[in-house]
Amino acid sequence: MNSTNNELKRAAKPYMNPYIGGVLLGLVLLSAFFIAGEGLGASGAFKNAISFCVSPFTKGTDGSFFGNTYKSLMEDHSKWWIVIEVLGVLIGGFLSGAFSGRLKLKVEHSPKITAKRRLIFALLGGIFFGFGSQFGRGCTSGAALSGMASFSVAGFLTMMFIFGTGYAVAYIFRKNWI
Repeated sequence: MNSTNNELKRAAKPYMNPYIGGVLLGLVLLSAFFIAGEGLGASGAFKNAISFCVSPFTKGTDGSFFGNTYKSLMEDHSKWWIVIEVLGVLIGGFLSGAFSGRLKLKVEHSPKITAKRRLIFALLGGIFFGFGSQFGRGCTSGAALSGMASFSVAGFLTMMFIFGTGYAVAYIFRKNWI
């Protein structure tokens, strides 16, 4: 009985106040501009990592769009910061979950759907988000947050369209969660 009470206490640990979290995110964004000279963003890290991995096989083949557009990380050292940022987010998320008692290997889903369906929709959502971030020239962090922080009209429009589209399609996909 005592171990069950300890588990309930651990599971009931509250999340951070969202206003404090927002201020901390703003400070991280400000420090990124100050230290790296760039805003936050994640989608560029994957392009840079892929560029690094394929560069040994594409030496001397300048005809591809990818080869012409993205230099290898070995050639352009200014791109390493974004890869380190994403690794920091992954490690930080893991440590946060471990310290707060929320680190579990499970699939959260509505009782109305299966874990398999939830994973399929998460994968499809990730793929659509990946393509969208490339069409939009950046992810929500890079295009919206960093754009708004630099008072870019495009950043404000991006944020409005991100939330507007999410609100518009939420009704269609609500059965997969509620």
